[in-house]
Amino acid sequence: MSAVAARVFTAVPLLGRRVLFAAAAVAVLVLSLTPVAHLPSQVFDLWDKAQHAGGFAVLAVLGCWAWSGSVPRVVFGLLLYGLFIEGAQSATGWRHGDVWDWVADAVGVLVGVVLSFSARRMTRTR
Repeated sequence: MSAVAARVFTAVPLLGRRVLFAAAAVAVLVLSLTPVAHLPSQVFDLWDKAQHAGGFAVLAVLGCWAWSGSVPRVVFGLLLYGLFIEGAQSATGWRHGDVWDWVADAVGVLVGVVLSFSARRMTRTR
């Protein structure tokens, strides 16, 4: 990571990081509960499980960035959030919950944590 990128990565204040995380979490929830017919078609051109993993990888990166001293709590919270979303989808008449979607969420969390630790290590070594 370049020195400029490292400065940008570490320059965002804590509150800003947490606001970004909250905004992303709300976006994932809204997209997860919106009827598929009401979403732009390009959002659903990707494979469903890849969308789950990608969304939760982003949440994990942002969560680890916002709460760097509490990574296990971030992981646990995101896993619970994924379960909540699947349960909420099951309660709607237009979406359905799926255990494999939650597994994809968990894979995304793992990927996001690995990316977060890699980025953190790269910013510290420069």
